[in-house]
Amino acid sequence: MELWWIYPLIGAFVGVMAGLLGVGGGMILVPIFLHVFGAQGPAAGFPAEHLMHMALATSMATIPFTSAASVRAHSTRGGVDWQIVLGMLPGLAIGAVAATLLAGQIPGRPLAMFFAAFIFYAATSMFFDLKPKGTRALPGRAGLAGVGVLVSFLAAFLAAGAAFMTIPFMTWCNVPLKRAVGTAAAIGFPLALAASVGYVISGLRAGPLPEGSLGFIYLPGLILVALPSIATAPLGARMSHRMPVRALRIVFALMLYGIALRMLTSLW
Repeated sequence: MELWWIYPLIGAFVGVMAGLLGVGGGMILVPIFLHVFGAQGPAAGFPAEHLMHMALATSMATIPFTSAASVRAHSTRGGVDWQIVLGMLPGLAIGAVAATLLAGQIPGRPLAMFFAAFIFYAATSMFFDLKPKGTRALPGRAGLAGVGVLVSFLAAFLAAGAAFMTIPFMTWCNVPLKRAVGTAAAIGFPLALAASVGYVISGLRAGPLPEGSLGFIYLPGLILVALPSIATAPLGARMSHRMPVRALRIVFALMLYGIALRMLTSLW
């Protein structure tokens, strides 16, 4: 693993940005992993046809590590609506595993194009601070399970966690924003676990992968990124109270546009 030293730097950066802006690390991690895995190349055991699958899987596997402390903090302050979490849970498991098994069969290029399109959407939402207005009540258990399937299916493809979809959904259903944020963190934890299991199963059938891989998850990269991100996320959260976060979100959105464009141009 010639580039081992770069993984802790990636983790530290992603942790700060996640704490500072309240976004998941997947949007940043997937393109970075894709580049780093590609730089190590076939000589290090990284097959070109599975770089995107490994980037998605390893990014998704970091979420349980980085979200655990957040879930605990929100829960102790009464910021998690566990009825919503339990209502979505069956759908989360079904959608996440189905998506990861399907993703393993999709070639890397269209998968990367789909991910780049999502980054454009997320960047636009962040740039214009788009937030839906509450207009309806939460659905019942069957409706929540259906939402869970849709959210987890898309999130597992994107390795971006669930917050970008569940927070707007809950806000639309008149859940207070702070409670929606805490509930989204709690939803993201089981979703990421289920998706990680799916990527392991899918990767075990994919042929030779780098030493240290568990399915599509590259364990050395996972550990060396997750640990620093856990340490630096609180720093980012403290910084958010002292810096002009609105301006930072605009800068970050512009950076996401650049990342998406770079991903698309690298495909040809």
